Amino acid sequence: MQNKIYKKQGGSIGSFVLDFIQSIVLALAVFVLLYLFVAQPNEVKGSSMVPNFVDKEFLLTEKLSYQFGTPKRGDVVVFKAPAGEPCAAEECEYIKRVIGLPGDKVMVKGGQVYLNGELLNQTFLPEGVISEAGQYSKEGVEQTVPEGQYLCFGDNRQHSRDGREFGPIKEDLIIGKAFFKYWPLSSLGLVPTVRF
Repeated sequence: MQNKIYKKQGGSIGSFVLDFIQSIVLALAVFVLLYLFVAQPNEVKGSSMVPNFVDKEFLLTEKLSYQFGTPKRGDVVVFKAPAGEPCAAEECEYIKRVIGLPGDKVMVKGGQVYLNGELLNQTFLPEGVISEAGQYSKEGVEQTVPEGQYLCFGDNRQHSRDGREFGPIKEDLIIGKAFFKYWPLSSLGLVPTVRF
């Protein structure tokens, strides 16, 4: 016994248009769900993360990790600018690296960063980078990161407005973790994992 397939004859233009619209709506719905809950594109603006991220680089920020866990030291995170920052009213986003977790003690002293009493080995930075103190991270003063907050610094310490100035950020400001660079093609690839 053979199976037979019958070709549908004479579909109307109206049904074609309806099918097309349904396909577009479904694709948009999937895109919106992915954008809201899985990943979003971001463009790096400025030099605060040089040399690891440069101006006009595009990357994907994934959001799932922090739905099931919390940021870790060394993660590169994208977060909403905290209140009081110049662009906070415009809801701009920052990209920085997590240095201190809740309960960590962080100190900037003599151009170096100390984490829980020990000099932080920042292998992700070029040799000779100086970490200057700021409004929050005052020279030689140890600060404890409050519960539910994270202290984040830019990699280009001398050209970054970051947690040294505005202090730790609340967890609910964090959008996600930078995980994949896709433009320009010369920088294509996963964002390296750094732990300390």
